[in-house]
Amino acid sequence: MPDTPILTDSLSIAQFAEELGRETVIAVDLEADSMHCYQEKVCLLQFSTPSRTLLVDPLAEGDLAPLGKILADPAIRKIFHAADYDIRCLARDFGFEVRGLFDTMIVSQFLGEEKVGLADVLGKYFGVALDKQYQRADWSIRPLTDGMIRYAAEDTRHLHRLVVLLEQKLVEKGRVSWVEEEFSILEQARFADTEGPLFLRTKGAGPLDRRQLATLEELLQWRDKEARRRDCPPFKVVGNKGLIEVARNAPRSLKGLVAVEGIFPRLVDRYGKKMLEAVHTALELPADQLPSYPRTPRRDKDPNADRLLTLLKGWRRQVAAELAIDPGVLINNALLEAVSRKAPDSSAQLEDLPLMKNWQRQVLGEGIIQAIR
Repeated sequence: MPDTPILTDSLSIAQFAEELGRETVIAVDLEADSMHCYQEKVCLLQFSTPSRTLLVDPLAEGDLAPLGKILADPAIRKIFHAADYDIRCLARDFGFEVRGLFDTMIVSQFLGEEKVGLADVLGKYFGVALDKQYQRADWSIRPLTDGMIRYAAEDTRHLHRLVVLLEQKLVEKGRVSWVEEEFSILEQARFADTEGPLFLRTKGAGPLDRRQLATLEELLQWRDKEARRRDCPPFKVVGNKGLIEVARNAPRSLKGLVAVEGIFPRLVDRYGKKMLEAVHTALELPADQLPSYPRTPRRDKDPNADRLLTLLKGWRRQVAAELAIDPGVLINNALLEAVSRKAPDSSAQLEDLPLMKNWQRQVLGEGIIQAIR
């Protein structure tokens, strides 16, 4: 049996929060059910102090508020690995903020690690082999299996000693302030509002014409209702690619539906009539009610900016090699394009680039200006 306690009631959670409040650093992780439910939710919280690991079950309806106070206390360092999704989930489900973040994945990126997954980093430095079989498990099931409990505990158990090693490397490379700014920005991460047509959140919808967009929207609305009814992710009803092909071809019969790429006979047997109803509804819409895909105005071609972008990419490649860091981590393409259009010739003009972080201005600013000159 696993020896990792799982806290389920308000009293034990409050007592554990008091214990965490006496620590200067804790490791945190969570597990969600995004692969299995219509509305994903946090199903398990993992905490490791330097001496022990405990799990908290948020589905048991114990009061989690004391843990929220701990997570928001900047005096207590919170070690995560790949914190972006976790921070968004904690804010969405519980209204929790994370302050005092230390993300070992970001640090690994800024140290130039080729592979930055937790299993890769722990395997490289400590020879720890993490069991990946529960990455896509349904964490909403109860009771959790012994294997799931062991898996969850391993995600935070090794982070304390990993920080000691990585932080020393950061100090040696003089990059502590770089990651601290990244952490501060990441602490503000939140899921975006999801209002508006569903096709706006569907990859591949952009090239469709207005009638096809209307058809796709009807199909997506039907799929969303069906996923909600079944309490499963929409992609488990039918995938986006299949729906886009149906919208593009607008079949009028079950036979025509079967011929659409990505729509298998079993799907037609189960949902064919509903899908054809969605297609029919869209085809009957008046032209003035058809949706349009919003287009960002195209920027005028700027040959000078294009030449400068090519030059800056070469400069970035050289600097990234010197620093032994991935070029995209050093400065991403969106920022490089903004620089090429601004063509700054002084440090003051770099301040007018909102995408540029302070550490980038300090470390890369003079090199950018010299490259442009």
